[in-house]
Amino acid sequence: MRNCGPGVHAQNLDPAAMGGVPEVMRDPQELRVAIFSDSMSERNGAGAYYHDLLAQLAPRVGTVEIFQPAQKSRFLFLALPLPGDSTQKLITPNVFRLRRAYKKLQPNVVIAVTPGPFGMLGLWYARRGKTGFITAFHTHFEELVKLYGDTLFFRISHRYLVFINKILCRRSRVVLVNNGDLVKTVKELNAPAVEIMGTPLPPVFLRKEQVSPPKPFRRVLFAGRLAPEKNLPAVMEAARALPDLEFVLAGEGPLRKQLAREAETMPNVRMTGWLEREQLLTEMDQCNVLLLPSYHETFGTVALEAMARGRPALVSEKAGIHHWSVLQDALFTVPTDKPLVDFLRPLQEKEAAFWEDKAAAARRAAEQLNAETIDQWVDLLQRHSS
Repeated sequence: MRNCGPGVHAQNLDPAAMGGVPEVMRDPQELRVAIFSDSMSERNGAGAYYHDLLAQLAPRVGTVEIFQPAQKSRFLFLALPLPGDSTQKLITPNVFRLRRAYKKLQPNVVIAVTPGPFGMLGLWYARRGKTGFITAFHTHFEELVKLYGDTLFFRISHRYLVFINKILCRRSRVVLVNNGDLVKTVKELNAPAVEIMGTPLPPVFLRKEQVSPPKPFRRVLFAGRLAPEKNLPAVMEAARALPDLEFVLAGEGPLRKQLAREAETMPNVRMTGWLEREQLLTEMDQCNVLLLPSYHETFGTVALEAMARGRPALVSEKAGIHHWSVLQDALFTVPTDKPLVDFLRPLQEKEAAFWEDKAAAARRAAEQLNAETIDQWVDLLQRHSS
């Protein structure tokens, strides 16, 4: 069912070892799934993950709903910015609205996606109703906090995140992670069992007809948060060294103003701001490769999305996507301590046949991982519903 790559495997997957898991697997059409997330739909990796998952999971199960902040929440005035990034906030849930929706759904499995107010509310509802509860550990927030400075605020934030994640993990039947490196982390947070989960794709990225990459090699794309963990100085350094290559930066984040000032003196750099998914798809279709040189990347979903469009990706060795052996033929591994230009220059010299082969391999790998991931989710929900 799953292809996790060498040395990576799910932990304690025997249902009898899970504690409280029913002996008889529930029919998928009887599943009623509630997902609690502090991320707005498609605004970051976790938000995009469950937006894409719902689209593909809905036909396979009885009912699935996501409980998350509304795009125009009345409670935005109570929102707190995430450490180091005021563009993302923790929003106070509208408890009355959520309680009504939860009672109507009457879920038999609850998933908490984030260690914020929505995630904790999902745990509270699940414990009250003795409902199967799962935690998804998508982002190692504790590690990200360290990148934003050693101040009192960040130290408090770090302690809060560790405390909340311990509560969520300890009370879960199983904790989901995106790569094997996080298994030890969640075990230390008292997770009773851990499973390595794949990543779904936006249906439109698979459905829309593919287009051939530009000829010659002339455009590269970075897409993601404009934040310290993404190692954006490496992208700007490569842009200065390769003036004949166009660099497109798509995204929003705390480094936007700084990057915009630099880009004013670099005619080969274009910043798009935050893009809707179909706009991002268009940018991917117009590029030759995707760049993701991050210092920290739990998985690297945008690289998988690029592969679905037939675009290989240059991805940091730190990214969890490298743990999935099925994807290796369409990934270029980039060490964070070496200049990007050393990897981009040789690619400019590759023949058209090389890129055609890479495009086909990227598409096949993305389709395979997506199909395996949806199957894995259905199996997981059957095993952990109450």
